[in-house]
Amino acid sequence: MDLDAIEAIRQLKYRYFRTLDLKQWDEFADTLTVDAIGRYGTHAVGEPLHLDGRAAITAFMRENLGPSIVTVHIADHPEIRVDGEKATGSWAFEDTVIATEHGVLIRGAGYYTDTYRRDADDQWRITTTGYQRIYESTQALSDTPSFHLLSNMWATEQ
Repeated sequence: MDLDAIEAIRQLKYRYFRTLDLKQWDEFADTLTVDAIGRYGTHAVGEPLHLDGRAAITAFMRENLGPSIVTVHIADHPEIRVDGEKATGSWAFEDTVIATEHGVLIRGAGYYTDTYRRDADDQWRITTTGYQRIYESTQALSDTPSFHLLSNMWATEQ
């Protein structure tokens, strides 16, 4: 068992979520191989997303998760299998999205399934990623009159 590779892959997936939530797009892009494939499905945006290539995945996230969208992703229970320079992984996750301009709170959970590759620079990167939802829910913030966003690092005014 290659424990160093497993830990590197675990850190990679954590970095994927951290840089996504913090909108650190250059660092986010570096978690993906140039030829990465992203398959994301959410009822909130409608049709499943089929994104091919690091540039396409990063551009979609940059354009659709701007300052008015607050996201938090929590991943746990990794099951990682390494086979030489390639690996597979499964992750339980929960996500919360606050769409401030639309006044909507979205929550969900599911399982990510990924494949990974150790690139020529000796860094592990995600080659394919996608998830299956267990649930996804939406709530209009106006339905919860007591809801008040006390802090938002993306807000221009606090």
